Amino acid sequence: MLIRGVSWDQTGPSLSFSADPGYPGDGGTAVPPSLPSSLPLTAGRWLRFAVHEGPRCCVGSFAVHGPSDSVHSPCPLLATAQRGYQCGLCFARDDFRFMHDFHRSGVAPAGLRSYLGQPHWLYIATFADGATKVGTASQRSRFSRLAEQGAVVAQYVALADDGRIVRQLEDLVTDQLGLTQQIRSTAKSAALLNPLPVAELAAVNDSHGRAVREALRDVGLAGFCSVNEGWERPRVASGLAEPEREAAQRRHAYPSAPGGLGLSGEHGLLIKSVLGHYLLAGIAGLETDFVVDLGQLKGRRITLGTYRSAAPAVQNALF
Repeated sequence: MLIRGVSWDQTGPSLSFSADPGYPGDGGTAVPPSLPSSLPLTAGRWLRFAVHEGPRCCVGSFAVHGPSDSVHSPCPLLATAQRGYQCGLCFARDDFRFMHDFHRSGVAPAGLRSYLGQPHWLYIATFADGATKVGTASQRSRFSRLAEQGAVVAQYVALADDGRIVRQLEDLVTDQLGLTQQIRSTAKSAALLNPLPVAELAAVNDSHGRAVREALRDVGLAGFCSVNEGWERPRVASGLAEPEREAAQRRHAYPSAPGGLGLSGEHGLLIKSVLGHYLLAGIAGLETDFVVDLGQLKGRRITLGTYRSAAPAVQNALF
């Protein structure tokens, strides 16, 4: 299977994939239409897989037909990823590529215009080390966007009539208050090795939320209203977000391949908690817990099977 990432909905997190149509140059193989396209990441379940060697592959493209209707298409060339997780052809065909600049350019296909025409939320998200960002979510992805981001504490601060207005608000918050719109995945993962107390993170988030609502009070822009509404973190994320002290001391980063290749080789992971695309997982034979970044699998081919993780040398904290 070719991994497309970790996705969330109200039922929980899943590892999304496309059935592997074959390697480049082999002509491909037929894919039964009944195959599933995601694997639930359920606490207590083992995730066992082997990562195929080779470069990261293109994950395909999306066509957007309306506010809640988008269709994924695998890469027709089975190409190597060139721009992030896409080849040049799939990047050019992907309707979502217009979304990030639509509020300035006004250019977007009809389906994406319909998607952006629905109400959008402005949120403030705080992560395990207190780093905080401003972001946006459509009405459709109101819950899942924050779940996929890996937020520990978050709140909605504004509801806009459409995606154009909410992106204008997002830029305004960044310009006036200095809140970033992006936090690196590596920083989020490192923060989960020693997360701050949730009460402290909530105080940080509340402070930023008040500042944003104050800044929005005098904005000369129609089409939105300020809100003060908390986001409920999924229960399955509690083990990562709110560890007991002794459990936190037994937590380590899961080993990755050298050279920035991410996860490689064979793995057997007992899922204990999921936050964003990060797992808290155990491996056979060790009492240590590991923080695993499944985002490293995006664009990689894997095979499920009876695989085991090699036990790394670790030393738990003494104090």
